[in-house]
Formats: sequence, C-alpha cells, structure tokens
Amino acid sequence: MKPRKIRENFKCERCGKEVVGDGYTDHCPRCLWGKHVDRAIPGDRKSSCKGLMEPVGVDRVRGEDKIVYRCLRCGHKFRVRLAENDDRGVWGKLGCGNSLRNKN
Repeated sequence: MKPRKIRENFKCERCGKEVVGDGYTDHCPRCLWGKHVDRAIPGDRKSSCKGLMEPVGVDRVRGEDKIVYRCLRCGHKFRVRLAENDDRGVWGKLGCGNSLRNKN
C-alpha cells in the first residue's frame, strides 16, 4: 500500500489550528489529533467514518517514530509517522501514557 500524495489544507477540528498540508499531512502538528478519512490506503480519503482520531500512544518501527491513533467513533486503530513539524512535547507526553483527550 503506497500512500497517495494529496495536498490539502484543513482546520483542526480539535484545537482549531489552520494546517497547511504537504501532500502527506494527516493530522494537526500542534495537538496531534486527526480525522478518520482514509480507508485502505493512506491518502485514499474513502472512509465514511469521519470520526476524530485520538493520539493514544507512541511506537518505534524500524527506527521511525510513530503516533498511535484510535478513532473515537468506530474504534479503528492505526499508526502514522511523526512529522518533522509535529510538537515533540505533545508527542513525548503520549510516550508517558498520558491522555490528550482533555488538552489542547
């Protein structure tokens, strides 16, 4: 499954930040929350769920840092690559088992 590159700007539904997409942007770099928009292939935008994706943890896969997500609507879980402009302080809190649900 090769990700599809789609340049999209969006307003974060969690914290309100205006996010400028780079073609692979799938979450807010400030609060790390996302939206469940992809179904089978990253970038396909075919999910009918559209629920908010809560960052619930961190992972390291083959030397690459990942954010672990869980959809608040359907429960779907998946991981995405930590982007260069993502807030490392927020990401670090996830690694300590902290919930970001009530924080911006």
